[in-house]
Amino acid sequence: MKRLFPKMILALSMCCFAPRLRAQEFPFRNPDLPIEERVRDLISRLTPEEKAAQMQNFTPAVERLGIPAYNWWNECLHGVGRSQDKVTVFPQAIGLAATFDPEGVERMGGIIAAEARAIYNEANRSGKGGMQYKGLTFWTPNINIFRDPRWGRGQETYGEDPFLTGLLGKAMVSGLQGRDTLRLKVSACAKHFAVHSGPESSRHVFDAEVSDYDLWDTYLPAFRDLVVDARVSAVMGAYNRFRGEPCCASDLLLLDILRGYWGFTGYVTSDCGAIDDFFRNHRTHPDAATAAADAVIHTTDLDCGQVFAHLPEAMQRGLIDEREIDQALARLLTIRFRLGMFDPEENDPYATLPYSVLESPAHKAHALRLAQESMVLLKNDGILPLQHNLTRIVVLGPNADNPEVQLGNYNGFPSEIVTPLEGIRTKTGAEVLYLQASDYTEATCADGEIARALEGADLAIFVGGISPRLEGEEGDAGRNAPEGFAGGDRTSIRLPRAQTEVMRQIHEAGIPLVFVSMSGSALAFPWEAEHADAILQAWYGGQAAGTAVADILWGDCNPSGRLPVTFYADDSQLPDFTDYSMRGRTYRYFAGEPLYPFGFGLSYSTFAYDTPVCRTRHPRTGEPITITTRVRNTGDRTGEEVVQLYLSHPDAPEPKPIRALKGVRRITLRPGEAQTVEFTLMPRDLALVQPDGKSVCAPETIRCYIGGAQPDASPESERRSCPIRISGTAKVLPR
Repeated sequence: MKRLFPKMILALSMCCFAPRLRAQEFPFRNPDLPIEERVRDLISRLTPEEKAAQMQNFTPAVERLGIPAYNWWNECLHGVGRSQDKVTVFPQAIGLAATFDPEGVERMGGIIAAEARAIYNEANRSGKGGMQYKGLTFWTPNINIFRDPRWGRGQETYGEDPFLTGLLGKAMVSGLQGRDTLRLKVSACAKHFAVHSGPESSRHVFDAEVSDYDLWDTYLPAFRDLVVDARVSAVMGAYNRFRGEPCCASDLLLLDILRGYWGFTGYVTSDCGAIDDFFRNHRTHPDAATAAADAVIHTTDLDCGQVFAHLPEAMQRGLIDEREIDQALARLLTIRFRLGMFDPEENDPYATLPYSVLESPAHKAHALRLAQESMVLLKNDGILPLQHNLTRIVVLGPNADNPEVQLGNYNGFPSEIVTPLEGIRTKTGAEVLYLQASDYTEATCADGEIARALEGADLAIFVGGISPRLEGEEGDAGRNAPEGFAGGDRTSIRLPRAQTEVMRQIHEAGIPLVFVSMSGSALAFPWEAEHADAILQAWYGGQAAGTAVADILWGDCNPSGRLPVTFYADDSQLPDFTDYSMRGRTYRYFAGEPLYPFGFGLSYSTFAYDTPVCRTRHPRTGEPITITTRVRNTGDRTGEEVVQLYLSHPDAPEPKPIRALKGVRRITLRPGEAQTVEFTLMPRDLALVQPDGKSVCAPETIRCYIGGAQPDASPESERRSCPIRISGTAKVLPR
C-alpha cells in the first residue's frame, strides 16, 4: 500500500492539471490558424448553456477550456470611463464636435486606446481581469443626431449635423481601433441604432415614426459612414421601438439595412436592459425566452443584461435553432480574437503598454489642445483679449470653481482638474475675488453682497450655464430636478433666471462683463447676447477646461471653435420634443432667426476668402468634383480658421435641406499668410435623398459656398459662393 500511495498522488495530480495543459493545445489557442477556424473550434467545445452565458455582457469563465471571465461593457466617450484609474479626460463629445477637427479627434482616440490597453494589461497582471470597465470593448461613440437641444444625452453626440457627426465618428473609430484591418487596438461601437434622441423618460416605451426621407437623410448617414467606411466593429441597438418593432429586433434596421445593404459583419449589442423592454415595457413579446430568441434571430448578438440566459429554454421550445446562436456567438468571439485575448502575450503588440502611459505629458497636452479648440467665442465687443494691466477681477457663477461639472458624463477621473477660477488666478497678476453668487437656479448670496464684491473691480467674469447633474441620461441626471429640467432632459432651453439676475446686477453696476457658459447643449440667453461684453461657450471642457478658458480670455490662444448645434433664441422656436420629423429642426431645416447659428464662432483674427472655383471640367452625375478656394489671414494675430463648405440645391424639388455642410478643413495662418484649400466632393455629397429614401445624383445646378461659417444674405456670402452645373442622367446611389 505504501508503494501505491505516491503513484495515486501522481495520478490525481495529473488529472487535476491535465485540463489546463490540454486547453493550451486546443486549435483555438493556435495563433497561426485563421481566426475563423479558431472561432469555429472554440464554439464546438461549448454547451448551449455556456454559449448563452458568453452572449451576455458579463461572460463567466469556462475553466475547463481556460477561458477567463470577461465584461463587454466599457465606456470611453472622451477618455477611459468609470475605471477608477487616473486617466486623461478630454472635452465632452459635444465639445469635441465644436473643434471641427477630425485629426485631433483621431489622435485622441489613439490616446484613449493606449490608456485602455494599459489598464487592461495592469488588470490582468493584478488578477482583476474580467472586471467591468477594465476591458477592451468600448461602447463609443454615440452618433445619434442631436435633433432637439432639450435632450439630456445630446452632450454625448457630435451635434446636429449628419456630415460632421460621420466625419468625427469615423475619426474616433479609426483612433480607437487602429488602422490594422485584422487586429484591433480596442473595439469601438456606433450607438444607438437608430432614430434615438429622447425624451429620456419615455425611451423604454417610445415608438419612433419618421418618413423614409428623414430616416435616410438625417438619422442613418453617420451610421453608414462608420459601418461602411470606418469599419466599426460593433453597433448598439437603441431602447425605443421603430415603426412598431424594438430596435434590437427590427427587420428594417438590423436585417435589411445593417446586415443587408451595408454588409456589417461585426457584433450588435443591445443597450443595457433593452431586451427586457421587449416583454416588460414595449409588450411586443410574451416572455423572456421569446424576446431572447427574436433578438438573436435579428442578429443582436450580445445582451447587456441577463435575458439571453433564457436561450437554452428558447431552443427547447423550438423558438430558435442552435445554429443561429452559433452565428451570433461567432461574431462575438471574432472580436475577442481580433483583440488578441486568446493569443500568447508575445503575439500581442499592445501587451507591453505600461501603466505609466496613463496621463502622460503628451496626453495631457492634447487634452488642453482640444479644450482650447472646442471653445466658441460667441460675442466680443472688443474687450477680449484681456490686458495684463487689470488690478481687480471678480469671478462669479456656479461653474467657476466646480471641477465635477467639467467632466461631463460617461467620464473618467483625472489626477488634476483645473477650474476656470484656478486658470484665471494662474494667468493674471490681478487680485481675483471669487463669489459664487448663485447656483444653477437660485441666488446664494445676501442682499448687497454682489454690489460690495464689485466695488473697485475692473472686470467681472461670470462662469455659469448648467451641469451634467441636470442634463444627462435617465437615472444619472435630473434627480429632484428644479424648474426647467425633468428626468435628465430640459423642459426649457433658457438660461436659468437666477444667473441672468446676477449678470444684470453686474451690468447695472457698470462693470465690464464676460460670460463663460458651460453646458452640454445649446442654451438660450438673449439678455446676455445683448448686454454682456463677451460670451465664451466652454461646454464641459475636460480636465484642462480652466486653463483653456484663461488662455483664450487673455489671448494666449486664439479662439477657433465652431458651434456644432444651433443656438435657438427661445423655446417657441422648437417643435414638439416627441416629434421626430426634421421639419423646422437644426440649421438644415430651421428657417427662423437663431440666437447663434450652427458653424458660428469668432476669432481674434480676420480671414478673407477668394471666390471658390470648380476645378472639374464638365462635371457629370455620379462623378467626384474638386473645389478650391484661397484663404488669407488679414488680421494681426496667428489664428486657426475652420473652413466650411456648404451645398444648396436651389432648383431641386422639396423635400431638401436649406443647406448642408459637406466639407471641413482646419488650417493655421500667420498674419498675411494665405493657403489654398481643396475639397473633393464625392457623388454621395452631391446627391439628394428622395421621398422614398433613395439618394440620387441629378443633372442640376448646385450652389457651393465656402467660408468660416454658414452663408447668409450678405454680398460677402454671395462672393464666397459659386454655381456647379452638373450634366448627365440621374443616378441612384447604393444604399
